[in-house]
Amino acid sequence: MNKYFLLLAGSTLLYLVNGEAALAGDFSPSPLFPTVNNYHTTVTTNGDSADIYFPSVANSVSSQQKYPIALFLPGSRVDTLQYSQYASIVASYGFTVVVPRRIRSLPAFGFTGLLPEASQINDVLTFMVAENSNLNSPLAGTLDTSNLVLLGHSFGGSVGLTAIDNSCIYPVCEGQFQLPEQLRAAAFFGTSINVGTGQFIPINNGEIPIALLHGNLDGSIPIGLAQESYNLIQEPPKALITINGANHYGITNVNNPAAARLDPNNPTLSQNESIETIARWSALFLRGYALNDQDALGYINNSGDALDQNVTVSLQTKAVPETNSILGLFSTFALAIFRWRKVWKKQQ
Repeated sequence: MNKYFLLLAGSTLLYLVNGEAALAGDFSPSPLFPTVNNYHTTVTTNGDSADIYFPSVANSVSSQQKYPIALFLPGSRVDTLQYSQYASIVASYGFTVVVPRRIRSLPAFGFTGLLPEASQINDVLTFMVAENSNLNSPLAGTLDTSNLVLLGHSFGGSVGLTAIDNSCIYPVCEGQFQLPEQLRAAAFFGTSINVGTGQFIPINNGEIPIALLHGNLDGSIPIGLAQESYNLIQEPPKALITINGANHYGITNVNNPAAARLDPNNPTLSQNESIETIARWSALFLRGYALNDQDALGYINNSGDALDQNVTVSLQTKAVPETNSILGLFSTFALAIFRWRKVWKKQQ
């Protein structure tokens, strides 16, 4: 134990003297793949059209790569092409991202338009398993079909949260729903559990880690609702990642896209920087918890908040084992000092 104590004390001192996250090592949070391909298709299991984004690698390497399936559930009335930049960045971290287009009619709400629904989760998973075996598909043999993650925006995030809870609440879900066992983790932007459901319910997520990302300038779904939803997630790991300067549409290609509900608040963070920040934190959270990527976990749980001036992170992870209590104490102390220093720099 003394050896660990001295090592961490030295790391903490270096942390304070240099003003850098010494415990982060040489990890770079940059994308893993410089090029991403995409294609348009029809999800044969339900008839939805979809855009699919996936890493582009040399043929000799592609046969060895297996990418998790990342299903993105869009916001209400938002055209799926508005998420092309975000989906491409997430794919560049080693995911195959599916963005389906579902048109629904809800007479009781006087609504007809683009709106996701929980049944798409199982339908897309079944379709992607078939794509993986289809020799004519660009994805043939490249998918880790045992590893599914969820992404979403606004109403789509609420669909994902209730699905993880295995609740089927109209209109986010119709009929019956059973969460697939392949689901490993989820990251949603600009959402709250009461969007669509009209109620706040405990989110019994079992062992599925959830990250809620939210713009502090969101005028459509105030960040307080995201905080309340975060509190209702029953099991860690969980994270609330605030994107400073972003509004409700910090994830879309343009602010306030056509046909979508207007956010009255103007963002102060540029659209490109906002999209990159949301995509990076989403992808690294999923890599950390769905793929057990220790570098990504270190960034999400330790160094990232201190290094990224655009975010503020609240998180709860599993308890530190008692034998590592001193190590955990000093890590927490070092991170707290650096976070204080970041806030002080912003004030200056």
